[in-house]
Amino acid sequence: MACRRYAPIGDYAAIGDGRTVALVARDGSVDWLCLPDLDSPSVFAALLDAERGGSFELRPEVPADVRRRYVPDTNVLETTFTTGQGVVRVTDAMALPSAQLGPTRELIRRVEGLSGRVPMHWRVSPAFDYGAASPRLERRGGIPVALAGPSALAVCSWEAGEARLGEDAISGRFVAQDSSSALLALCGSDREPLVLPTRQDVEGRLTSTMAYWRRWAADRRYEGPWRDAVIRSALALKLLFHAPSGAIAAAATASLPEEIGGERNWDYRFCWVRDSAFILQALVQLGCPREGEAFFWWLLHASQLSRPRLQVLYRLNGSERAPERSLELDGYRGSRPVRVGNAAAAQTQLDIYGGLLETAFTYVQAGGRLDRETGRRLAGIADLVCRTWRQPDSGIWEVRSEPAHFTHSKMMCWVALDRALRLSDAGHVPGRHAAEWRQERLAIRDFIETRCWSEQFGSYTRSAGSDERDASLLLGILFGYDAPDAGRLSTTVDALRRDLGRGPLLSRYSGEDGLPGSEGAFLCCSFWLADALARVGRLDEATELMQQLTALAGDVGLYAEEIDPENGELLGNMPQGLVHLALINAAVSISKAAAP
Repeated sequence: MACRRYAPIGDYAAIGDGRTVALVARDGSVDWLCLPDLDSPSVFAALLDAERGGSFELRPEVPADVRRRYVPDTNVLETTFTTGQGVVRVTDAMALPSAQLGPTRELIRRVEGLSGRVPMHWRVSPAFDYGAASPRLERRGGIPVALAGPSALAVCSWEAGEARLGEDAISGRFVAQDSSSALLALCGSDREPLVLPTRQDVEGRLTSTMAYWRRWAADRRYEGPWRDAVIRSALALKLLFHAPSGAIAAAATASLPEEIGGERNWDYRFCWVRDSAFILQALVQLGCPREGEAFFWWLLHASQLSRPRLQVLYRLNGSERAPERSLELDGYRGSRPVRVGNAAAAQTQLDIYGGLLETAFTYVQAGGRLDRETGRRLAGIADLVCRTWRQPDSGIWEVRSEPAHFTHSKMMCWVALDRALRLSDAGHVPGRHAAEWRQERLAIRDFIETRCWSEQFGSYTRSAGSDERDASLLLGILFGYDAPDAGRLSTTVDALRRDLGRGPLLSRYSGEDGLPGSEGAFLCCSFWLADALARVGRLDEATELMQQLTALAGDVGLYAEEIDPENGELLGNMPQGLVHLALINAAVSISKAAAP
């Protein structure tokens, strides 16, 4: 497959409805959509196989210059094609549910002629179940429908030309001219009746969807620097919310590569416990009480069956099952294997306990209340940390090498016991074992200070006894690890920039991780660096770095997981929630540090 058939990862915009997310390329092709939910099998996956993955193309038949944006303060995409024959605008949205009877999922595409006469082409080529199930095409009441097992897709169109059924696709052609308005609605169902809407209903849902997003953005209370980037990040995070449960996916996609042609291709359509503290901090800062409440209690519910042990990640419905398997797809620009599921779910990652207890502490600080049973569960987690913190683990980056005594994991175990003690002191958590928590908190700090510090490099190390660096050490600053010498944290920042930095970018770590190949710079780490600089009083450096980082987003303000420091190409899954969370929290930290 020729690489030119794949759009750059950074050229994708995301639209969604609180249940699933579609990715739209600059040329107007929807190349990723899973139905009925974000973590369901795909119906469009040209993102991962341009030949067999399936897509929904919509574009002029003549060369065009492309300019696009989100309709201000919404997750509705607006793409303007300027051709030698005229100008046309395409508006794309995933319709939000309404009180009216409507399709289970609905992708709306409105095509408006702004000037001249522009010949347009559209083609819907579904490939159900990650391309494994060929569709059966037929008409119902004159409407083209694609069927595969319990899933169905109807292609409703108005003023968009005659819909033609081919062997494996539904297509049409029409001319967009001055003041014309064509409409296409992709209506999906899964084990439910297929609803075929009227044009009036589709137009109404598009209008109400835009109105909802504007109201939601207007309610966000952040007024500090980089507000546009912060609000766009908030809207991106809102796309990753799974409305039925309250969970938040780490990203909308699976198996986009961290190295073109490499095998570091993972499924991120799960909710990671490690992200929970960042999530709740951002939601509190943005003034999202309903989302924060829903997420916190989803997290407590999802982790209930295995308590006091936590699983590294959970499905969006709270299930613990995430078996990893490889698909028969070619991969983005030949990057194989294409994986769905994530074997990291079965790893031991001790840092997640600090993440959960920090989340509970943030929840209480924001005015939330813990019931007695929840308090007992949190105390049980602190007891577990006392028993397990001395074990090696796979760490925050889920390495596939042998477990090690990662410094960040120890720091987060310290955070777990520190937050348990604070919650106990405030009466939220029973403190029968508080004396042991204090004793073990001191023991953890002693381990970190004696075995995870390098005098030679003037920094904490990636793991006990190593001479490697790891950007996750920045989280010691962000989560308030109480180093006996505060200067050690500040000099660690300098060592990380020296050893892992390249301009404004940071790599995750130095050293082996059990996988071949390399990866790009991790964008969340760079935003963590800006956040940490602000917290240690280096405001000018933090501000300068933030200015550089906010210029690296894709054309509509979204970030993937990584970036190639050589050419600025975005890499990995997108939109990447952890990066947008880090942007929000860094902006807030800098704003607070700059306040008189």
